[in-house]
Amino acid sequence: MPKLGPGRLEGKTALVTGGAKGIGRHYSQALAAEGARVMIADIADGKALTAEIAGRHGADSVASHKFDVSDEKAVKHLVAQTIECFGQIDVLVNNAALYSTLTPREFTAWDTELWDRVMAINVRGPYLMVRHVAPHMMERRSGKIINIASGAAYKGVPRMLPYVTSKGAMLAFTRALSRELGAYGIAVNSLSPGYVLSDTGLENSAHVEDERIPVRNSRAFKRDAYPEDLLGTLVYLASSDSDFVTGQSIVVDGGSVNN
Repeated sequence: MPKLGPGRLEGKTALVTGGAKGIGRHYSQALAAEGARVMIADIADGKALTAEIAGRHGADSVASHKFDVSDEKAVKHLVAQTIECFGQIDVLVNNAALYSTLTPREFTAWDTELWDRVMAINVRGPYLMVRHVAPHMMERRSGKIINIASGAAYKGVPRMLPYVTSKGAMLAFTRALSRELGAYGIAVNSLSPGYVLSDTGLENSAHVEDERIPVRNSRAFKRDAYPEDLLGTLVYLASSDSDFVTGQSIVVDGGSVNN
């Protein structure tokens, strides 16, 4: 039966890629607040966030590891370190992605090197994580894999073709993988945020003002979205509350995709 209330992830270990900054930082904090032990994995340094979470939830509640999600050797090392540190991996959040530093442009203006880099991080990265995490879940016949997709894949946002394509791939990846892992009791779902005002997005995004007002006007709820708006759905997908949910994508965007 689902465990209701605070501490829904007690005894669980969650691995969050891109978990040190931006929306990923909020994911890491929310999972820890629900009782999970969290491995923060990011190309950015996660030591400050690790110290913050340890101060709130105890030194044994969190660790961090600096890595490149597109590098298979680095992924294998991360997974081994997580198992060594916490003994298991119950929840994988495939959050790391290349987005906020991309400059919008016409479809003919994306050079192949940048296109390949987006795909390496946003598509190959989640695959490599699953390739090396899922066998541990399969042995235990349980687990939750949460792929962070995007409402942009439903709307076909222009001038961001490689990013939107990569997030569309995550939707298909989720559906296919859920069929392969269902026999092992592993749930595979996507969380698809709308346009969210995160700290890294506001600092780095070249397209904040171009998108913010039009997206807000397209929503049923006429307001900006913030990382906190995603956390209830994330915890739901990570917890036993969603044990009979798999192969799905939950869009959290204030109703923009419906318009």
